[in-house]
Amino acid sequence: MLYYAEPVARLIEEFGKLPGIGPKTAQRLAFYLLNRDPAEARGLAKAIVNAREKVGYCSLCSNLTDTDPCLMCRDENRSRSLICVVEEPRDVVAIERTREYKGLYHVLHGAISPMEGVGPDQLKVKELLARLNDNKIQEIILATNPNIEGEATAMYLARLLKPLGIKVTRIAHGLPVGGDLEYADEVTLTKAFEGRREI
Repeated sequence: MLYYAEPVARLIEEFGKLPGIGPKTAQRLAFYLLNRDPAEARGLAKAIVNAREKVGYCSLCSNLTDTDPCLMCRDENRSRSLICVVEEPRDVVAIERTREYKGLYHVLHGAISPMEGVGPDQLKVKELLARLNDNKIQEIILATNPNIEGEATAMYLARLLKPLGIKVTRIAHGLPVGGDLEYADEVTLTKAFEGRREI
């Protein structure tokens, strides 16, 4: 980065460390901030530091929160008999946007991936099992991603949970609403047929 003043080069370098940000985008973001009012840059810096210092994990569900337990775990209107297991906090947000699910959550913070060196011990599996001791949970919904890692994680959890006498279900997979059959791959079509239901 010999072409830039040291502070600019450092800013570009730091933006480049973010996921999905390549060199060109990092440069674009840096120059955008440099051309804005200094108060905007300070506001962004303050928001980053504030979030990093005040946000942690909920002691019950492991979701990101600034209060413990989190708002969802404290919400008395949520069903205490259901836990939806997801890989990441952003998955909770995606499910909440549907406004259909009214139970509790458990965030694993990843998925089993031997290639990446991630096993069950690196996930929040022990914390999930600890939540099942009070006998209130009647169903665990496995909502991991429909990829190899997500399927491996769901299978591992199902084998671990079934002997406990708790109903274990998996979210359905298949064709997206508005999708065309001709563009669907074989695995997606297979899952769509397996998950068919009577109408």
